[in-house]
Amino acid sequence: MPRPTCARCQRPLAHCLCVLIPSVPSRTAVLILQHPSEAGHALNTARLAALGLQRAELWVGERFEALADVLDAHGAGARLLFPGEGAQTLVEPWPQLAQTSLLVVPDGTWRKARKLLYLNPRLAELPRVALPQGLQSRYRVRKAPAEGALSTVEAIVHALSVLDAPLRFDALLRPFEALIEGQIQAMGRETYERNHATRDDSSA
Repeated sequence: MPRPTCARCQRPLAHCLCVLIPSVPSRTAVLILQHPSEAGHALNTARLAALGLQRAELWVGERFEALADVLDAHGAGARLLFPGEGAQTLVEPWPQLAQTSLLVVPDGTWRKARKLLYLNPRLAELPRVALPQGLQSRYRVRKAPAEGALSTVEAIVHALSVLDAPLRFDALLRPFEALIEGQIQAMGRETYERNHATRDDSSA
């Protein structure tokens, strides 16, 4: 029998994260386009980001018929968070001439995200912004965390911290951190420190 889950955060009721999910305002609206294969993922940080941001929406699918209307409404203020030729690196201070009113964020593996761009040509036409190199994910339950391989909620926090400076968005990471800690507790601290922890983690 499947375990009962929270209808909002979609976590098992015993591990509901809703009490940790904030309600954070932003100047920039965020539209997350989630590939269906990510919707059932154990982390699904895109959903945490959408729940925690007042001006965020999460759409699940491959083709998005309503996308054109949303992009037309934002005009030159829409940006795609995705690396590529001509992408502006998100570093402070962000130029006022590049003011962003809508940040579109694909959610999926690189291959699935590229598929979303292919199936929705308007996405590929958007001006792109990209995160700076060298960022490290807080997702500690990996044997070899890849540099720059951020979760969706981490990527959004970094992006909005530049676009909407001096506003801060660290509160969005609270449920993400709790999710990671829950995974560590489930596997056992000893197993985690043996297989995943860095030297700094194990000495903390």
